[in-house]
Amino acid sequence: MASNGSAGHTCPPPMKATSNGVFQGDDPLHFALPLAILQICIVVAVTRGLAYLLRPLRQPRVVAEIIGGVLLGPSALGRNKTYLQAIFPPKSITVLDTLANLGLLFFLFLAGLEIDPKAIRQTGKKALAIATVGISLPFALGIGSSFVLRATISKGVDFTAFLVFMGVALSITAFPVLARILAELKLLTTEIGRLAMSAAAVNDVAAWVLLALAIALSGNNQSPLVSLWVLLSGSAFVICAILVVPPIFKWMAQRCHEGEPIDEIYVCATLTAVLAAGFITDTIGIHAMFGAFVIGVLVPKEGPFAGSLVEKVEDLVSGLFLPLYFVSSGLKTNVATIQGVQSWGLLVLVIFTACFGKIFGTVMVSLLCKVPVREALALGFLMNTKGLVELIVLNIGKDRKVLNDQTFAIMVLMALFTTFITTPLVTAVYKPAKRARMADYKYKTIERKNTNSQLRILSCFHSARNIPSIINLLEASRGTKKREGLCVYAMHLKELSERSSAILMVHKARRNGLPFWNKGQRSNSDNVVVAFEAYQQLSRVSIRPMTEISSVSNMHEDICATAESKRAAIIILPFHKHQRLDGTLETTRNDFRGVNKRVLEHAPCSVGILVDRGLGGATHIAASNVSYFITVLYFGGRDDREALAYGARMAEHPGIRLVVIRFLVEPEIVGEISTINIDHNSGSKVGSVDEEFLAEFKHTIANDNSITYEEKVVRNEAQTVGVIREIGRCNLFLVGRSPGGEVALALNRRSECPELGPVGSLLISPDFPTQASVLVVQQYNGQVPLNLASEMEEVSPDDDTEST
Repeated sequence: MASNGSAGHTCPPPMKATSNGVFQGDDPLHFALPLAILQICIVVAVTRGLAYLLRPLRQPRVVAEIIGGVLLGPSALGRNKTYLQAIFPPKSITVLDTLANLGLLFFLFLAGLEIDPKAIRQTGKKALAIATVGISLPFALGIGSSFVLRATISKGVDFTAFLVFMGVALSITAFPVLARILAELKLLTTEIGRLAMSAAAVNDVAAWVLLALAIALSGNNQSPLVSLWVLLSGSAFVICAILVVPPIFKWMAQRCHEGEPIDEIYVCATLTAVLAAGFITDTIGIHAMFGAFVIGVLVPKEGPFAGSLVEKVEDLVSGLFLPLYFVSSGLKTNVATIQGVQSWGLLVLVIFTACFGKIFGTVMVSLLCKVPVREALALGFLMNTKGLVELIVLNIGKDRKVLNDQTFAIMVLMALFTTFITTPLVTAVYKPAKRARMADYKYKTIERKNTNSQLRILSCFHSARNIPSIINLLEASRGTKKREGLCVYAMHLKELSERSSAILMVHKARRNGLPFWNKGQRSNSDNVVVAFEAYQQLSRVSIRPMTEISSVSNMHEDICATAESKRAAIIILPFHKHQRLDGTLETTRNDFRGVNKRVLEHAPCSVGILVDRGLGGATHIAASNVSYFITVLYFGGRDDREALAYGARMAEHPGIRLVVIRFLVEPEIVGEISTINIDHNSGSKVGSVDEEFLAEFKHTIANDNSITYEEKVVRNEAQTVGVIREIGRCNLFLVGRSPGGEVALALNRRSECPELGPVGSLLISPDFPTQASVLVVQQYNGQVPLNLASEMEEVSPDDDTEST
């Protein structure tokens, strides 16, 4: 790093690596390693803290990291010279920049992994036109604004290099940042999301080519022949990499199988190749990160190889080393250099030029491509996203003395502003029209008059651990006597985070609409899909495996929207606890409990929460070997009727025995069990509905030996618990979430998990002896829920039930 000091000052002496400790008189802050550790800790704490504060504004983490870097630099905290000399002394900058650039090197490798060359080659004409105009117009305006800057605050800089750097800086769209904004706004699988991702990927590659050109033109040697050699050598490197690298990585990828750890030698060889490519491009004179990016792009995206590489590298790089690059950039940014009306006017000019070029160009070409006005505006705002790549361009320009302190500060603020405004502007402009509610979607519950109609289930799971029990439950649910059968949507719930692997996950699953259907992707690499396909081959059940990728905070929106679009009668969710080897229940992730509660609140159909205690064991049981005892605990009310309707359907399976236990209160003590007030009119109405339902149920099962109906008269809560404890062999309990009657109301005092209701909470309590699984059912109550699907892509319900 070039010294900013005057010629009369000598360079600070190099720092020793480690100290002998404070007890031997050494100050740790005067040694490279302890100082670097402290710098990393401060940077991570500040950036993560800002990210937490900005989370309600739905800002990508890069915004917090840019702000954190600026705050730690001379613009804010760095105004205190004591702090700056102690924490970021000039002699530590070389080590800091080295670590930052090493983190940047591997991060750009990860960024390359996010770009699929096949997808770029298949980019449609519309996305290509948007990308071309989205680069060309801002590039031209950037060159125009560079004349103004060069005439005012950037006098004396290299003319050609300055023009190109300004053009590149204004024309960039940050692909990784855009992908995360789209995911946060749930637009990844919409038409606008696909257009933005495709155009941004093309833009990203073009930006790197232009950046290589800018770097080649910004060398210290003024001879144009040198720049030509740099360009030719860079082109030769890319061509050689395209010819040599993919076959090697393809050979490695073929030896890596799903579910098996990748051989360490392959990971080591890949990371070494990244460093070697960085060395070559740095030797050429482009930048070390350029070589790392090329290697990342050329790694094959099929199979588990790319995903495993990301998991090995990303947390250390993105969590610890990359934030150092933002503070390295922040130390070069001094907002105080922007002084006077002229400087602030130039800042406004640069921001206006950058926004106008991107937004106007994108909107115009989108309208010419017959994109609706609102979607065209949203596309323009999305393509205006800047981020890390913008900072890279600016830092290279600063290091090569193409940008001075004032111009650099103006450009950093421009990048921060354009990225910050993206999410609120897109949210304000793009609100997909609410779908008309489906008039033909009448089966929102399992309880129905026409029991022969098709039952549609949306079954959700978090991991492969849930699959055997889910398949065994579906086998029990298929209703062998039903003419129209069972249609199941098996939704794999995956959390979307800031990690690169989450974007790779999206690439693998985003090709076929809401919410990332695996249509046409039936390879052995997806063992989840294989498991459901195998079951489908053995049964009459139509199963469609799906993957839903979103943040935990709004995962319920996708679940409810999918249930509505697929006309599901019931959503089955896994309980947030799983069974340990000793039989106790252990919390998997407590935030999944919040997902279940929000689904219960907003679901457009009935909901069931499955407490899995190994229904049928750890493997799928063939239909001929099914032998389950299922118990329905019936107190009365809407939810209990739904549970009994589900149990009646299950009882049609030849391997299932159903026991229905109805709890009745002794007439002479009605009203004495609980002091809770009950509306007698509503209670009598519910009671009459229950009586009608049970009368019809008894009539239906009159000649069915597989169903046993019992009535138990109880006096109090203790007797009720005693009856439940006496139940013998049972594989699955079916209970309502909100049972009716005074006995159930008394049990409600025991409820520790409100989402399971009083009976469900009792059955999973540690002091209850059963090891049976529990399915707690909440019937859809007929009220119109929030139309959460309106924030998602409009998806028409598909009428066919064949797996695709």
